[in-house]
Amino acid sequence: MKNSVHQLTRTMLQKAETFLRSIESTIPYSGPKFVAVGALGVVGFPLYYFVWHSLFPQPYENLALRLFGSLLFLPLLLVQFWPQRLRRLLPVYWYAALWFALPFFFTFMFLKNGGSHVWSMSVLAAGFFLTLLVNWRCLVAMCVVGVLAGWAAYYVTTEPIVSPALYGADLAVFLFAIVGGSIVNMSAERVVHERLGAMLTAANNIAHELRTPLLSIKCTAMGLRKYLPALFESYQKAREHGIATAEIRPAHYDALVDSLTRIEQETDHSNTMIDILLINSRQLTPPVDEFASTSMARCIELMLQRYPFASPRDRERVVWLDSGDFRFTGSELLMVHVLFNLMKNAQRSVAKARKGEIYIQLVRETDQNTVFFKDTGLGIPAHVLPGIFQRFYSWSQDTGSERGTGVGLAFCKLVVEGFGGRIICRSVHGAFTEFVMTFPQEHAHESLPHPSVLLPNHSGVRG
Repeated sequence: MKNSVHQLTRTMLQKAETFLRSIESTIPYSGPKFVAVGALGVVGFPLYYFVWHSLFPQPYENLALRLFGSLLFLPLLLVQFWPQRLRRLLPVYWYAALWFALPFFFTFMFLKNGGSHVWSMSVLAAGFFLTLLVNWRCLVAMCVVGVLAGWAAYYVTTEPIVSPALYGADLAVFLFAIVGGSIVNMSAERVVHERLGAMLTAANNIAHELRTPLLSIKCTAMGLRKYLPALFESYQKAREHGIATAEIRPAHYDALVDSLTRIEQETDHSNTMIDILLINSRQLTPPVDEFASTSMARCIELMLQRYPFASPRDRERVVWLDSGDFRFTGSELLMVHVLFNLMKNAQRSVAKARKGEIYIQLVRETDQNTVFFKDTGLGIPAHVLPGIFQRFYSWSQDTGSERGTGVGLAFCKLVVEGFGGRIICRSVHGAFTEFVMTFPQEHAHESLPHPSVLLPNHSGVRG
């Protein structure tokens, strides 16, 4: 019995998690519509009060309810002014506003107006509009809860109650619209899964084709490094016995040994990068068993050393503002890859804007450590920000960045959260973009001096 209850509870939790993820997955596609839908709600509620009350009078209207709806959508119209601490609540607010405006409000008004032809068409239009804004799971859930709440409000506020059987035909049409919209809406999720499958297949094929030659290169380097001392010893004996040979200086010999060591290290690095790409394509959590206490300053140093800057000017525009350091529990290589992605986006932003600098700052605080990664380039529009960490979400050059695959920032979020941290983005279009990564404090480690101070710290980083 206990096992059955436990299994049922786990199944319900899994289904709830799947549902919550499906809700989150619609935000990237709804995010660009926040301002437009907010404006529609702010204007539409009072406007149609005038239409249905004065121009084409209906049996029932409610100015107070419409004004409440208009005020409810006002924050969506002003979403770019939301403080950063409240942005995490934006998805919840978005769905609450849609739930009130579409299934609940239209069901309630449909019933209060006696199922008139005008409100039958309005309910049908509301259903189709909702299918454009949410995925099929959210559509079904919102409609079921909204319609039930609308009926409940109708029963509480109406006397006498008119039999619901009178509206069976209208509700049948409405149900058809919801079911049809849900079926059509499944195609969006199918496209995402197909893209993910294609990406995974390509990543696996590339990994397979690359690992074999990399292994051959590493084995060759290891063999040469193993037998090189014996070859050099034979060379020295030949020289001692007067056998004519080309001169090999000790410095050249040391350089050969170092080169072979670097070849081994770079092949290991390349294999790790392949693993990173596979983790990204499969959206897996980074392997915790490989985590260690890691210096953030060293990660930044490695990123700056290895990043392929297009010109000296591109490197000069990068300013490291802090001389401190902190440690976090994670993977050095994964963190460097995260910084690579942020640097790539920042370089594109300043190149597109033809202005700006890139600032990196480390801050160690009492309860957490923070990395500020800021560029003063083109910036990101407010309606784009909610979706930038979602997989396959990209935006066009007209809105602040070149269109890409939409997986880079999703990978950054996956890695940082895998380290127990958090990454957010704040931006003002035309002014700056700043990524803020916070990590738990490692109290067991003292702050380390920065290995190479590029510039002294100054104010103005956090923008």
